[in-house]
Order: sequence, then C-alpha cells, then structure tokens
Amino acid sequence: MDTSTARNNILSRIRQAQGRAQTVSQAERDAADDYIARHPIAPQPTLGADVVAHFEAQAQRMSSTTERVQRLADVPAAVAAYLAAHQLPGHAVCWETMSDLDWSAAGLSVEFRKPVDADLVGITSVFAGIAETGTLMMMSGPQSPASMHLLPENHIAIVPVSRIVGHYEDAFARMREERGQPARAMNLVSGPSRTGDIEQTIVLGAHGPYRVHLILVEHD
Repeated sequence: MDTSTARNNILSRIRQAQGRAQTVSQAERDAADDYIARHPIAPQPTLGADVVAHFEAQAQRMSSTTERVQRLADVPAAVAAYLAAHQLPGHAVCWETMSDLDWSAAGLSVEFRKPVDADLVGITSVFAGIAETGTLMMMSGPQSPASMHLLPENHIAIVPVSRIVGHYEDAFARMREERGQPARAMNLVSGPSRTGDIEQTIVLGAHGPYRVHLILVEHD
C-alpha cells in the first residue's frame, strides 16, 4: 500500500468515527473558506519596501546560500558553476517540471526521476518563497516528488522572483487561489536540515540536505 492510499484510509476512518462521510463535501470546504474569510489576519512582521531582498537576507540567515540570474535559461549554467565550486559531480536528479531547460549545454547530466540514496544533488522549483522567514513552500505532485528536496545531501531550489510573497498568509492564500487545497505533501523549508540534540550544538544535514542553494530568477 502506498503512502497516499494509507493516508486516505486513515482519514476516512477518522471521519467515519465522527459520523461524517468518508470524503470531504463541498459544503465543508465552503464552511472552511468562510471561516478563513471572517477571521482577521494576526499582526505581521514588517518587511520593508524590497520583499525580494528581505527574502534573500532571511534565507541566508537560515544558512541557505543564494544567487540571482536574469532568466530561467540561465539556471543550468548557474547550477553547473555551483556544483564545480563545491567539487560536486555534474550529475543531478530534478523535477520533471524543469525538463525543458537545456541542462546538457551546461555540461550537466540531469535525470528526471525520484532520487535514491546515491544521488547527491536534487533540483526543484518552489510553489512560493516566503519573505518573512526566507522559507520555501514546496508542493508535491507526480512530477514534483517531495523526496527531491529531502533525500539528496544538496538541494538546489529555483525560485522565480514572481513567486516570492511577503508573509505566510499570502502563500496560503495563493495556494487556495491556484490549487484550492494543499497537495498531498506540503513542506515549508527554511534552510538546511539541522538539529541541536547533541550537546546543544547545531549540526546541519541531520534529517535532510546539509546544503540548500537558492537560485532567484528575475524574469521567468
């Protein structure tokens, strides 16, 4: 049984125990939307005039590295330069949503499949970048598996500037507008994986990538 089926079975049993139908009705969705619309947004942190610069600064504060390129077509060369600078092989796995980019022209061997343990570099796009904390909102799907930004030691995220929003509420509003509801797996990623469990010393890469590099695309 795959994780999606198992999740659906668990939620169906919970709904049955509550005396409700196995699947969510449109009336329940409408009630949730009405609740959200009627409740004001809590106080939000001030970001300043340049939301993109704030996002970049916060991402760096969370131990991500960043760079900017002008166009999506510039991404493969930027990835190749990053891999070379960190003495990583020119091989990566990538979401299928970016299969149209000319990776081979940059000297890269890129496969569009789910990652395995041996894969050192995973390349993704993002659903949104959240400026207040430099966080990535990631949505899973058939062409965008969540394992791509969880399993490889190095995560390279392509962040179109057009998808950077100010606050978490903005990101969730955009998700409801574009998708109606969250994907099966929605993850909020703030820099490399870390833990302070061992002698209260921060260690990167404890439960996922120990490097996160963001390529901000000015014009997509």
